[in-house]
Amino acid sequence: MTNLPAWHDANGQFLAAALCWVRLRLERCARRATTTEVADQPDAVTTGSERTDDLDREESIASAAMQVAAEIDPPPALMVLAERLGLSRFEQDIVLLCTAMEIDPRVPALCASAHGHKPYPTFALAMTAFDDPAWDALSPHRPLRFWRLLEIAQPGNLPLTASALRVDERIASYIKGLNELDDRLSSILVGEGESVEAPLAPSQRETVNRISRTLAVEGAGSIVELVGHDAGSKSIVAGRVARDAGRRLLRLSAELLPLAASDIETMGRLCQRESLLLPIVFYLDVEDVEPVAGDRAAAVRQFLGRCGAPVILSTREPWPRPGRSLLRFDVEKPTRIEQEETWRVMLGPADAPLAERLSSQFNLDVQAIHDIASRTSEAVEGTSRATELWDACSGCVRPRLDSLAERITTRATWDDLVLPEEQMLMLRQIAAQVIHRTKVYEEWELGRRVQRGLGIGALFAGESGTGKTLAAEVLASHLRLSLYRIDLSSVVSKYIGETEKNLRRLFDAAEAGGCILFFDEADALFGRRTEVKDSHDRYANIEVNYLLQRMESFHGLAILATNLRSTLDTAFLRRLRFIVTFPFPSTADRRRIWKRVFPAVAPVRDLDYERLARFGLTGAAIRNVAVNAAFLAAADARTIGMGHVLEAARSEFAKLERPVSPAAFDWPETEAVR
Repeated sequence: MTNLPAWHDANGQFLAAALCWVRLRLERCARRATTTEVADQPDAVTTGSERTDDLDREESIASAAMQVAAEIDPPPALMVLAERLGLSRFEQDIVLLCTAMEIDPRVPALCASAHGHKPYPTFALAMTAFDDPAWDALSPHRPLRFWRLLEIAQPGNLPLTASALRVDERIASYIKGLNELDDRLSSILVGEGESVEAPLAPSQRETVNRISRTLAVEGAGSIVELVGHDAGSKSIVAGRVARDAGRRLLRLSAELLPLAASDIETMGRLCQRESLLLPIVFYLDVEDVEPVAGDRAAAVRQFLGRCGAPVILSTREPWPRPGRSLLRFDVEKPTRIEQEETWRVMLGPADAPLAERLSSQFNLDVQAIHDIASRTSEAVEGTSRATELWDACSGCVRPRLDSLAERITTRATWDDLVLPEEQMLMLRQIAAQVIHRTKVYEEWELGRRVQRGLGIGALFAGESGTGKTLAAEVLASHLRLSLYRIDLSSVVSKYIGETEKNLRRLFDAAEAGGCILFFDEADALFGRRTEVKDSHDRYANIEVNYLLQRMESFHGLAILATNLRSTLDTAFLRRLRFIVTFPFPSTADRRRIWKRVFPAVAPVRDLDYERLARFGLTGAAIRNVAVNAAFLAAADARTIGMGHVLEAARSEFAKLERPVSPAAFDWPETEAVR
């Protein structure tokens, strides 16, 4: 292992000797420019000859000192730079001259003395000062300009050879021994240190090994494309590939790439230069970029084609080949069996059933499982370890969905739901399939041959207020899953392709498990496909087609609620496993609802449930009446009586614009309520 302090000291000694050598070379040029041979002044000639001899000796001493200081491992930074970027000795001397200009205050005066009072380095000065000059050193294809090592100030018609040269700040720092990422890239690149150290599942470890073996044959300059829907797994795999290659992984988002061709060219050169100096691997995230159209896609393709640095490309779907060697690998989350085994290792053999339940419901990577298991204790006051682990898993997957949908707090139980026996049976079947899907699909192998349609899709159809949302809450509460209501305003977009992107992010986040997707008023999003008459019809149909495909590939529980079942596309109905029709409550059902609508602590007296059940109201309307009646009683400083309920019912019917005989609301206490 390199002793950095010792290397820095040796590098400083080499640089000091090199600067001395440069100054002596410049002084030689200055003397050559100012010395005039005068035949009648022999003393002056003799003095000049003596000084020339002194320069020769001092130069030899400085050159020898450079050679001695260069005998370190690794070599001095200037020599490493020359080796990695392919600099000739003359080009190396030019870089050293420009670096001396930045760190040695004596150099500007020597430059001015050496060539016409110009206190800065030029290519013409370098041609005079150094051995073996080459005219092609400033060619755009040679390292000095190709790698952007020098900045050339060429105003007006000034010749290139007479233009001021300045070393790039990053290169000057490198020569001094400071190897830090270029400031122009540091603001758009993010380190991936956590992904490098994250644990891997066996399937992911095998993917890393295959990538490393392939790179050993194809070369590090190839583009590695990681294809898959799970961004976290791809980041972990990329980090481990970079670590195995002895490189640092830096993330670059496609959104931060410039769009102008010249800017992309410069950025590509700088990135490739950094990959040689540090070294690093670039992790380019193009998850949200369509590969075939748009300025952003064109910028990505140009960057990949022009940048020769090692790049790991994170994509959802395969990209067209960018003109460089491309190695494509599929990356997925750990399998459910791998997740269960990780849970077993972390929790111990006594909690094997818990490991099975957690792995069947939550789709987490190994790092997340390690973090959750390590944070939970054997027992927590007031709760069990199983409850603590379940809540921790729910909290782990929740943040991604909270920004995409509305989470509904669920407290409803089966006792709060009043439905006919047939509908209740179907709801319990839905809950049972969520609980036992791992046994059926994996242990009994019913999902071995078919990978699509393994999720559970249910349609709740019925008029408003018949209990569709309440049923979804009951399922979420029973299964201990988070219920997310999809806000159509945050999903549907007037811009072409944006709706599909929003839906994709939503479903991808939900694939982590621990949640139920609830599409309220689903007919607005899952409507029938229409005959294509214009471009609007075509893109509307594309949105529906995408939903058809995504619903079929979704592995969780998705509930669609609608008041207008007839408007749904028939293709959706085929992909739904359950269709639960919520009827208008019968008189008997309304009686049961009235008896349950007031909590036990509410002060209720003498309610005629038979009479109230005769009002043709839905469950939601009954709850509205109960709440309004409670406020009437509170304002009247009395218990909730029949008069309050009838008055609230009168207001509800008026709101619904449904005519009812005034006699239906007569009650001895009603006048007092009014």
